[in-house]
Amino acid sequence: MSRRRKATHRTATPDARYNSALVTHLINVIMKSGKKTIAERIVYGAFERMSEKLQKGDPVDLLMGALENARPKLEVKSRRVGGATYQVPVEVSFERQESLALRWIVLAAGNRKGIAMREALSAELIDAYNNTGSVVKKKEDTHKMAQANRAFAHLRW
Repeated sequence: MSRRRKATHRTATPDARYNSALVTHLINVIMKSGKKTIAERIVYGAFERMSEKLQKGDPVDLLMGALENARPKLEVKSRRVGGATYQVPVEVSFERQESLALRWIVLAAGNRKGIAMREALSAELIDAYNNTGSVVKKKEDTHKMAQANRAFAHLRW
């Protein structure tokens, strides 16, 4: 990490179909080896499947609802004090909340073996939208860990 200056934050350009920077972020998280068109096909296919199953309108709204249920508000960071390492609970910035939630959703979809990625992604997004599934459980586990270590909150930096 550079000590000279703060890194400039670049905003993603909105995607072509839904005109949403959030969808672009999801595409970029899914993308491997620079194959963006394949990632776009996966995301758009998952959106179509998701809107068919839920019978609701805009897939971007469904994605926002799923992210709202998957976003962690607190997390723990390791902090070394003296000779001991403490897990210190810290609040998560909005950008990091979004990144973590998208990463967790894509990771959980990838762990669903035996089905295509677009089906797995749509299933994970539906589970997150309904406030169930492995992504919501991961968020709750992160919050439980932060609550269990709130005695070390005074060590926050």
